[in-house]
Amino acid sequence: MNSSSSDIVVVGGAAIGSATAYFLKAVLGYAGTVTVVERDPTYAFSSTTLSAASIRQQFSTPENIRMSLFGLEILRSLEERFGPGADVGFHEGGYLLLATEAGKAILEQNWQVQQAEGAEIDLLGPETLRQEFPWLNVEGIASGAYGRRGEGWFDSHSLLDLFRKAAREAGALYVRDEVVGVEHGKGWVEAVRLKSGGRIACGTLVNAAGPQAGAVAAMAGLALPVEPRKRSVFVVRCRTPLPRMPLLVEPGGIYIRPEGEVYICGGAEEERGEKRADGDFDVDYSLFENAVWPALAAQVPALEELKLIRAWAGHYEYNTLDQNAIIGPHPALPNFYFANGFSGHGLQQSPAAGRAIAELITTGRFQTLDLSVFGYQRVIDDEPVFELNVI
Repeated sequence: MNSSSSDIVVVGGAAIGSATAYFLKAVLGYAGTVTVVERDPTYAFSSTTLSAASIRQQFSTPENIRMSLFGLEILRSLEERFGPGADVGFHEGGYLLLATEAGKAILEQNWQVQQAEGAEIDLLGPETLRQEFPWLNVEGIASGAYGRRGEGWFDSHSLLDLFRKAAREAGALYVRDEVVGVEHGKGWVEAVRLKSGGRIACGTLVNAAGPQAGAVAAMAGLALPVEPRKRSVFVVRCRTPLPRMPLLVEPGGIYIRPEGEVYICGGAEEERGEKRADGDFDVDYSLFENAVWPALAAQVPALEELKLIRAWAGHYEYNTLDQNAIIGPHPALPNFYFANGFSGHGLQQSPAAGRAIAELITTGRFQTLDLSVFGYQRVIDDEPVFELNVI
């Protein structure tokens, strides 16, 4: 068995794992060794690269808003951080969340929280919505929350590449392999075992394994309520121009946004009774025909004439407790750190999560953002932190 050692082992090298390595080495100047173990450096099936790659501040939990605002700060300062030419194609097209009368109070309540956190979100009534977006059917719509600035979409591959390259240049080592075991004893992680037969002794382990995070935690004898869930994304073409379309979310949670000359849409999955998606990357085309298309056509009449061009399916790390992140160490295994369970908003929160984990490891506490609300203790206590704006 090939044996080596590393002060920190990060399990998973996609957005969150690479952001953690970046902040440890390139930003905080951590002098120890950092090894990132990634089983697929092409990221062909990664949640990061298969996501809809967007960022918003329209959350109901203050800490989620703050994490997103931190991510926005990163997106707006790429050249300053990563050098001339650094670009992820960030398009601040905005989010528009629509609500019927039944959901209006929650939308307004969330908007108050967003305003208090400094997010630039406008609350619009039906007539204003009609004027701003003439192609929108506002019948039955009581209100809409519109992020004119700071919300939009970007290229996930490019952001991952920036984090990964900067982390490697600062000294992080990336290893193509898969963690298949975690050696631990007396309240301490001692090493990880690799599929290749290797072993890496470590002082700290960071679980950034995305949809496989629950399995990695189980290797250390820890319970983590995170599992892979499948999400289908559909690429469509519309004959009628829809000027200034933001990322639109209709009251039922189905979304659509521009992507160049086409649009991507989805969001029809029913979470209740949903199964794990281990190894399943087959697109569920029935969702498009039976739910996505009818809902979008009702909200935007021009979308009645759609042409489905292609589709893909990806996994995200679904937190079955409360669909929110779990960030920080395990109380009984303090050198095992979680950065898991983001439930669809991990890419946009990867900068804040990576920074937070790096700060916890190097200083013992949160510095930039206090994310203690997302600590593991709530899993033990069965005290969920529910997000009212789950998209």
